[in-house]
Amino acid sequence: MKPILERLKAGEILFVDGAMGTFLYKRGLKPGECHELWCIEHPDVVKDIHMSYRQAGSDIVETNSFGGTRYRLGHYGLAERVREINLAAAKIAREVAGDTQYVLGSAGPTSEFMEPYGSETPEGFYDAFKEQLVALADGGADVCIIETMTCLEEAALAVRAARENTNLTIIASFTFDPKPDGGYVSMMGVTPDVFAPAMLSAGADILGLNCGTGPDHMLNIIKMVKAAAPDAFVCAMPNAGMPVAEDGKLVYRETPAMMASKAVKLAAAGANIIGGCCGTTPEHIAAMKKAVLGR
Repeated sequence: MKPILERLKAGEILFVDGAMGTFLYKRGLKPGECHELWCIEHPDVVKDIHMSYRQAGSDIVETNSFGGTRYRLGHYGLAERVREINLAAAKIAREVAGDTQYVLGSAGPTSEFMEPYGSETPEGFYDAFKEQLVALADGGADVCIIETMTCLEEAALAVRAARENTNLTIIASFTFDPKPDGGYVSMMGVTPDVFAPAMLSAGADILGLNCGTGPDHMLNIIKMVKAAAPDAFVCAMPNAGMPVAEDGKLVYRETPAMMASKAVKLAAAGANIIGGCCGTTPEHIAAMKKAVLGR
């Protein structure tokens, strides 16, 4: 395969998988269980989920490793199995991707706070991300996504860990929420216009937006990111609309057809990679790809 950045520079729009957790719960994952451990204990299930997205037309297989740092795995008593779990996640995705798709190694936030707001150190965060990202690279990842981030300092450490210890192409992806008085901000107070140059300066190859919002809000955020960094590549992975509560559960109501029409707008606004987050399915990805490539 050509390097992914080469294809983006040539003007291609690529597609990545949608939600993983949605399917794991359908296949038997219990509340409170570790998603990532299924790469060890139920690899065939994880492989089947990846395969469903491949059959839907995704170009990029995203690993089941979102909570794969020692911090997150430590909540399940699995801090000593970081390398094993992340290697397995990448190898499963690589098996599905073969030599015709890219493997995207997922690394989510630690859910901890650094000094002076918490007890963790920058060195601890860096080492944790290094451990995870090296394992994902060794397992066969081509690209990594530092995703669902809200804090510039944590994201920058993760990007630096990837840059200094792997050859992975790096996507730095933030989650923004709409402000009551207009505009968008992350949970830690970062706005899109600040995020974009900061992550590029940290060493990211691609700017990402994922989760938090549906495609309508994400369209606005893409425009803000492109205004701040006009030449940057952008990866957009919205939820299937804004979640609503029904019978005590969060439900995402946007159908594949609804997401498809909005994916065309995301691409027109500057999204180079398009996928889905919470609530999205292979049917969403297939419809989005068909709409964008057929425009």
